[in-house]
Amino acid sequence: MAADATTTDVLVVGSGIAGLAAGLGAARAGSEVTIATKSSRPAGASTWWAQGGVAIARGDPEAFKQDVIEASAGTADPDAVSVLVDQADEIVRDVLVETLDVEFDTNGDAFDFGREAAHGEPRVLHIDASTGRHIHVPFLNHMADHEAVTFREDTAALALITHEGRVHGAMLEHDGEVEPVYAGTTILATGGIGDLYARSTNPDGSTGDGIAMAALAGADVADMEYVQFHPTVSTTEDPFLVSEAVRGEGALLRNGEDERFMPAIHEDAELAPRDVVARAVARERDRTGEVYLDVSPLDFAGTFPDLANLCAERDVDWEQGIPVAPAEHFLCGGIDVDTWGRSSLDCLYAVGECARTGVHGANRLASTSLLEGLVWGMRAGEDAAGADPVVVEAPRLRDSDPALPDRFAREKFVRLQRVMDEYVGLERDPEELQRALGVLRRLKGEVDAYVRTRTQRSLAELRHASITALLIARAATENDESVGTHYVREPAPAREA
Repeated sequence: MAADATTTDVLVVGSGIAGLAAGLGAARAGSEVTIATKSSRPAGASTWWAQGGVAIARGDPEAFKQDVIEASAGTADPDAVSVLVDQADEIVRDVLVETLDVEFDTNGDAFDFGREAAHGEPRVLHIDASTGRHIHVPFLNHMADHEAVTFREDTAALALITHEGRVHGAMLEHDGEVEPVYAGTTILATGGIGDLYARSTNPDGSTGDGIAMAALAGADVADMEYVQFHPTVSTTEDPFLVSEAVRGEGALLRNGEDERFMPAIHEDAELAPRDVVARAVARERDRTGEVYLDVSPLDFAGTFPDLANLCAERDVDWEQGIPVAPAEHFLCGGIDVDTWGRSSLDCLYAVGECARTGVHGANRLASTSLLEGLVWGMRAGEDAAGADPVVVEAPRLRDSDPALPDRFAREKFVRLQRVMDEYVGLERDPEELQRALGVLRRLKGEVDAYVRTRTQRSLAELRHASITALLIARAATENDESVGTHYVREPAPAREA
């Protein structure tokens, strides 16, 4: 081993709940852990923005499992779902309640469980409508103080280090400087893909980094066509998510003609699965010009003070209704992993939104993302412990004019988002998907020609985004069955001669 090489037992890329849980699992198992995160603030992770809460089984895993599978349109992996629901109550108690002292909302002496769309009963632990930040901040603090954990903030992973089918760490960039960090095992927890679309609930920087790096290294990906759009995101210039919990408390969706439309579409009305509600909202907006969330049936400001404050900050008069539209929210697919987070490549794991565990299938049940990140993160960290780092030859990267990459990246991102919004969005057309595939192939080729070996973070993110977009479009093109979040419009009938 080279004397000057930077090594760690376990390298975790990402610092949302999944990455932090992976680091905690590995540290508890006796490993030295390095957590690299390209953000320097909690709000840079999707976890911080999570509103609804954490669903648990409440002692009835079978009922929880049935709801997860039904929400997925029957496509979720039953074995993966069993892992999720069977471990839910214990892992939330262990990590969130006992280790982090998270104080979920109570109703007297008991937890105040909320109900959200497609859940058969109230089972969601929450803290107002800002649960994520109340979990994320204490988790970050706990891991920052852990003697076995080293944090590297404002540090982006540009590429994985591979040799003969095994991953040996990653090339990390900080403040313009790039170095290889070698690890016995590497765990990707890089979050979502929101930057591929113009409107998203994800924080800036959600460019599919982990998925793209894994795919380039040869790892299997799966279910990439299943992109979930949240149905109720404000239409303000700076959009914000309006939690499903608001509809769980009784809020109603009304169109531009002041009509409540969901009861005619699904028996569960506003509490139908997300994909159903999102498509209905989009269609009613097209038909009547507007959809708004009527919160008059509930004590909105009293029950959701954080959301009421957000409305005030964005000049939204919630008493007159909150104008909403769908926005990209969550990728159900990703790096294909088993129930321990192991990918198809030796010593590479993936957890959280960048992973395809099989739990979500074609559509994710509300308030299961934090739970999935927690369960798979802890399991992956525990399983990843124990491997020794090996130093191999690292990829060679080179610098370029710092002014050019940012300008190049901005222009290409605008083009990429336009294609994804127009052709690979909430509803898809087979011919348009083929058109998108062609455009994205050309775009990736243009990006590769300039970016392939560059060190600039903006260029790496652009390349990762172009690869991930192409994987989504390709998977959508290859799947002609409408299921869950992947809705394919029927081809228009041919005109008679």
